[in-house]
Amino acid sequence: GAGMFLHLLSRVRRRPVRPPRWSAWMRCRRSAASTAEPHPIPLPAQAQVVICGGGITGTSVAYHLSKLGWKDIVLLEQGRLAAGTTRFCAGIVSAARPVAIELKMADYSNRLYEQLEQETGVTTGYMKTGSISLAQTQDRLISLKRIASSLNVMGIPCEIITPKQVAQLHPLINIHDLVGAMHVPGDALVSSPDVSLALATAASRNGVQIHERTSVSHVLVQKGRVTGVETDRGHISCQYFVNCAGQWAYELGLSGEEHVSIPVHACEHFYLLTYPLKEPLASSIPTIVDPDGRIYIRNWQGGILSGGFEKNPKPLFTEGRNQLEIQNLQEDWDHFEPLLSALLRRMPDLEALQIMQLVNCPETFTPDMRCIMGESPAVRGYFVLAGMNSAGISYGGGAGKYLAEWMVNGYPSENVWPLDLKRFGSLQSSRTFLRHRVMEVMPLICDLKVPRWDFQTGRQLRTSPLYDRLDAQGARWMEKHGFERVKYFVPPGKDLLDLDQSKTFYKPDWFDIVGSEVKCCKEAVCVIDMSSFTKFEISSTGDQALASLQYLFSNDLDVPVGHVVHTGMLNEQGGYENDCSIARLSKRSFFMISPTDQQVHCWSWLKNHLPSDSNLTMEDVTWKYTALNLIGPRAVDVLSELSYAPITPDHFPSLFCKEMSVGYANGIRVMSITHTGEPGFMLYIPIEYALHVYNEVMNMGQKYGIRNAGYYALRSLRIEKFFAFWGQDLDAFTTPMECGREFQVKLEKGMEFIGQEALLEQKQHGVYKRFTMFILEDHDTDMDLWPWWGEPIFRNGHYVGKTTSSAYSYTLERHVCLGFVQHFDEKTGEELVVTTDFINQGEYEIDIAGQRFQAKAKLYPFSSLFTQRRRKDEVELSGYQRE
Repeated sequence: GAGMFLHLLSRVRRRPVRPPRWSAWMRCRRSAASTAEPHPIPLPAQAQVVICGGGITGTSVAYHLSKLGWKDIVLLEQGRLAAGTTRFCAGIVSAARPVAIELKMADYSNRLYEQLEQETGVTTGYMKTGSISLAQTQDRLISLKRIASSLNVMGIPCEIITPKQVAQLHPLINIHDLVGAMHVPGDALVSSPDVSLALATAASRNGVQIHERTSVSHVLVQKGRVTGVETDRGHISCQYFVNCAGQWAYELGLSGEEHVSIPVHACEHFYLLTYPLKEPLASSIPTIVDPDGRIYIRNWQGGILSGGFEKNPKPLFTEGRNQLEIQNLQEDWDHFEPLLSALLRRMPDLEALQIMQLVNCPETFTPDMRCIMGESPAVRGYFVLAGMNSAGISYGGGAGKYLAEWMVNGYPSENVWPLDLKRFGSLQSSRTFLRHRVMEVMPLICDLKVPRWDFQTGRQLRTSPLYDRLDAQGARWMEKHGFERVKYFVPPGKDLLDLDQSKTFYKPDWFDIVGSEVKCCKEAVCVIDMSSFTKFEISSTGDQALASLQYLFSNDLDVPVGHVVHTGMLNEQGGYENDCSIARLSKRSFFMISPTDQQVHCWSWLKNHLPSDSNLTMEDVTWKYTALNLIGPRAVDVLSELSYAPITPDHFPSLFCKEMSVGYANGIRVMSITHTGEPGFMLYIPIEYALHVYNEVMNMGQKYGIRNAGYYALRSLRIEKFFAFWGQDLDAFTTPMECGREFQVKLEKGMEFIGQEALLEQKQHGVYKRFTMFILEDHDTDMDLWPWWGEPIFRNGHYVGKTTSSAYSYTLERHVCLGFVQHFDEKTGEELVVTTDFINQGEYEIDIAGQRFQAKAKLYPFSSLFTQRRRKDEVELSGYQRE
């Protein structure tokens, strides 16, 4: 090994990478400033939009904005166009992505780049080579099969192939350790800088002004809106600013008068270039991705370009900005050695090849491996597109399109919540956090991602006051929006090591543990710490709070004091921006409970939509209350013994809220709601009493068989009761009409609210998708692959939608999947109205990694499971809450 490595090293020759063809660019852009001119064209005094950054994302945003008809745009680049990360990008465009929205972006990018040369006359080096992803293990093959089944239903050709077929497609590949592979023939190669130049050329023909060698020092903000930018060449007034500054996005965000937190951090990324092979590689030879070897290999001018994602990445520039254009950073052969070995194992014939150079360029990564786009919650008109996690060229076209739609129309054409800047709070912007997290994220790009894996870095940041108590009792933790939440509790005496190693697509090790927690919720009483919920209080001096909230929420909030209303916060299209419970504490004050990851998004939505009235106050009280969920038939007994207050259904009906004392602690908000449809109560406890109340509840509950439970039990309970929840099942593109929640909408009351027109239209004309519950029929829990989410649903053999969440129901002893069913015309493919009959008359199958399982569809939960005694309306009301 070492000898071979030295043999390669002795042949390393240094030669600069050929710079992209600037001359073609200069010819086609007379309007913009060029370094050759002694007097650069002065900056305009004002523009509608200023875009900072001339790489693939900036030029893509400019191109798509100009296509949508916005012409008054200035693009500023501190160095030269496409001279940052884009210049060194490996240029692989691949749709093989596990996240649906990323897959759509990459597919659009591919189609865009394919016709770009014809549209602009700028050569982009586009070559449709296809890609082959290799699997060295069965688990890797399963993850490829899961991706393949979602590519196929999106109409992107893709097949799982044998190692022998790999050898036919790419004769130089060593296949002896492979178990299979995935071939995506439509994937392509491009020259990234040339694609940027082509996009810039098209944009400048459409009137976009491009100025190089101009750096933005900061963005000016007044009354929470963008008003202009200061540059080293003067001031530009503008209404919109787009931060496409790549690895400088973080600092640029902090440089303004109002800080905009953009959690990105750069890491070094290495790849090597070789001279052409003796028989130069064909330009159409497929790109190889070998995730188990952590490398990719593509053709480069008859030789190869190969890089990868090592296990021990090197973060860059944690302290801040120090260079404009990225010069090639230091070569580091020792660091690259494991990737080089993997390359030589995969292509043994390369040993005699001459290496031209090792390229080291920074790539920008985000805390969760998904890119960042959208409007800042702090500043209106400040948009961001950055943090591409080394897939900038794959996502650039699609991401630019979504961001441009967002700016022009107020919302993009797809659900981009997984990429929205508002999924992060300010807590993710600590430099130390980012440095540690990107060192974990970069290797994860190649790691096998099984369902329900968690990040290891940047943990224990936001914790409940009960964290240590629960931890000592065997809690296993996951993190949501920086908040630690319990998955389940490992009983004493279990072998813990096995549990932490349980990474599988099959039946997980926690199956029986969660089963016993669920049984306890059904038969006795369980406590779940749900402090991570977002909690807001909204109050006013007069009726302002009620009047404003009635317009923002779709359900009627004018209820008697002490009642809890479950309601959506809808957008103009009737889709759920948020799904929450609101308790009326007094005539003039409301307590609002939303999902954990809504903290930033919901606050900014309310801030933007509530009138700026000094009599109206809104406070984020998330941190002030610890929330305990008491679930189960004996919850009533525990609570009544602790509070000496009658809490029978007559005194304390369903969906009710009362301030009570529990033990010695006063002022505890108790709500008869459990977010699962099981009987029980939520206790909102002022934080200093949390430990006292928890201890009291556990001591009093002993005789009723009380135990701790976690979110996995909660998930199983809510899914078998057919409860949708926001962020998984519900999003900005799903309406109450589509998920059977019409009874939560005040359509008949003659009150105006956001989204009303869209809902009335759906009521009149029908819906185009319907939230449905599927029970898997011929699925063996022990032996078969489990469904998790995102599995394609087939009706009578035709694709009709995807699952959004699923869980094993311990009551039904079956898997339950929730998802939306659509109705496509078989000849034209257009969407048709989905009726109840359409759902009920189909034969369904769920596709798990290419294997189809029969499923029974239901539009209502099983009534037989629940006690018939409860009044019908109570079941309906408590029927839809979220985790």
